[in-house]
Amino acid sequence: MGIQNWSEDVVLVNLAKEPDMGEELQTVIDMVSEHDNLDVVVDFMDVDVVTSSSIAKLLKLRKVLCDNGQNLVFSAVCPKTHSIFAVTGLDNVFQFVDDQFVALASLQLVN
Repeated sequence: MGIQNWSEDVVLVNLAKEPDMGEELQTVIDMVSEHDNLDVVVDFMDVDVVTSSSIAKLLKLRKVLCDNGQNLVFSAVCPKTHSIFAVTGLDNVFQFVDDQFVALASLQLVN
């Protein structure tokens, strides 16, 4: 769990389980609002459920990043959690990859 500067332009977020997820997401939103050159990988390895409040923060994070021309990638989303995104139609809004290493590599290819 936690937030790491993976490189000078990529932040890796290993999400905590609810209810702590919201605090981490708000911290990341604040970071990308202050530094408009950051891409973000959000790793869901330890997450099994996402609340509507956290989904709202993920959407806000996506908006800030998109406004800055930056990328957001989700990794290691378990099937149960992915179904929450699918039911809400957000599986077509966010980018999903199998693990954080694939996510980090994909961002290096983009930049």
